[in-house]
Amino acid sequence: MRSWEQAISSFLHTFRLDSIKSKILVFALLATLIPSLITGWLSYVHNKRSLTEKITEEQRNVTSHTAREIDLWLKERFYDVRVFSSSYEVSENLEKILQAPRTSIKGVRALRRLNGYLNSVREKFIHYEELLVIGPKAEVVATSAGQAAGVNMPRNWLKEARKDKTILGHAYWDKTLKKKVMMIAVPIKAAHGRFLGVLAAKVNFRRIDEIIKSFSIGNTGEVYLITKDGTVVISSRFTPSPLEKTKLAAETVRTLPAKEPISLEYTDYQGKKVVGTLKRLPLLNGGVVAQIERKEAYAQIARLRNLTFLMVSGLLLGIGLTAYLLGLTIVRPLDRLTRGAAEVAAGDLEVDLPVVSHGEVGYMTEVFNHMVAHLRQGREELAAINKTLSEKNRELEALSVTDGLTGLYNRNHMMETLANETARAQRHHHPFSVLMIDIDHFKKYNDSYGHLAGDAVLIKMGSIFTTSIRSVEYAARYGGEEFLIMLPEAELDGAIEAAERIRTRVARETFSDGNEKPGVTVSIGVAGFPGHGDTPESIIASADAALYEAKRSGRNRVVRASNSQGEKTRTFG
Repeated sequence: MRSWEQAISSFLHTFRLDSIKSKILVFALLATLIPSLITGWLSYVHNKRSLTEKITEEQRNVTSHTAREIDLWLKERFYDVRVFSSSYEVSENLEKILQAPRTSIKGVRALRRLNGYLNSVREKFIHYEELLVIGPKAEVVATSAGQAAGVNMPRNWLKEARKDKTILGHAYWDKTLKKKVMMIAVPIKAAHGRFLGVLAAKVNFRRIDEIIKSFSIGNTGEVYLITKDGTVVISSRFTPSPLEKTKLAAETVRTLPAKEPISLEYTDYQGKKVVGTLKRLPLLNGGVVAQIERKEAYAQIARLRNLTFLMVSGLLLGIGLTAYLLGLTIVRPLDRLTRGAAEVAAGDLEVDLPVVSHGEVGYMTEVFNHMVAHLRQGREELAAINKTLSEKNRELEALSVTDGLTGLYNRNHMMETLANETARAQRHHHPFSVLMIDIDHFKKYNDSYGHLAGDAVLIKMGSIFTTSIRSVEYAARYGGEEFLIMLPEAELDGAIEAAERIRTRVARETFSDGNEKPGVTVSIGVAGFPGHGDTPESIIASADAALYEAKRSGRNRVVRASNSQGEKTRTFG
């Protein structure tokens, strides 16, 4: 007794089915799933076979009717051309042209009559794009088009015509007509039976297009005509062009005729997965294909499959839920405590287990909740400390690169930025410019109105500079009442315009704290890389020298620094 119990227990342990809940659940699911799947699979196979037979029959009818209509239409065209070729106007005039020189009066008159006949026939029949009379040496003698656009005939056609056989060419794209055509031809013979040539006709596909489009298969169905090599000539959905670019895969071309008239699943010339069948057209050396997208063809099967899946899923859900609830009533308290411990181990401290019993498990649950509450409180306190430290770090970082009064970058940050821009400009051979700005008579203003008024001026200057430059440009307080603006990618002329714009705006600004105060002006020195230096220090020195020249020349002006070739400073404003 003990041995078989151990064997079963070992087997269940292999599949991790040690708990009572898992055993009940697996048994219930297997008892529901196995018969449901077997029944569903048998139903699916039977219905798919029936639907495939229905699709095959429908497609076989479509291809047979289409092939019969096309075959009949083609025979009518051969009959027409035979009638045209037997006309006295064709045979007698062609014989005269072949016997007499074409430039002779007799030859010209015969050629005119022959062309007139071809034109009159062409105008009465919509199936023909061009009628041609071709001589015994394959030369075009006359055409309804005025000038022959080329003859696309099959190999050995002239030899076949001499044997009194009809000629059928393959479909091709006529570049002159810009449409698909094919050539048909019949021999022309004199009254005594001598071979004179052939009457050829370029036949359009207008009627075949109407025939094919008269048949429909579902919403995604398509009927089309293909050649022997799988080229799609004409389709019920669209007219592929040019011919050689629209072809079925070689494997499909080999398989479809072999499976005629059984429906076959394959990928069509547009890359879609379809179900189709083929009906050969020996006269055209091709066939008619009727197909429908696989998704639509088996939509009924798909719906049945989905319905079966939903039913089985519903059964599994209901049986599984029942088994699950039954298992929970047996092992739920311990299972709940185990899951809670796993969640805490994974880092989730929001666990709060309900205490539903008063025994040992209830006491363990209370201790567990108390422990999690302490851990959660410690985590919240640590998060608050980290948040405070992060905010302080951001404040310190901002203070380390900005001037506390004006809000502009400070001198250290500007020097680092200027050094990086100099290295980048040297590497990519790009220019940049700097503006050294000084507030005129600032010390006197400070002494006259106090340091608070002076600070207000400095703050106002920071605001003016910030709103006067682009986002890629940098403004910094260089020291005291001096400011430095760096203009990346800016030529010297552009920098001078920017400096003059700043100088003018400052001159227009008013300063008031309840009492009107006089405005202030600025002097600006402009220098650029590489004309005024190739290091941050040399460029700043050039701009500083230009600033000194601006103050010496009367202040409230912009001065461009002199370059290394001895160019003198130039004053603006």
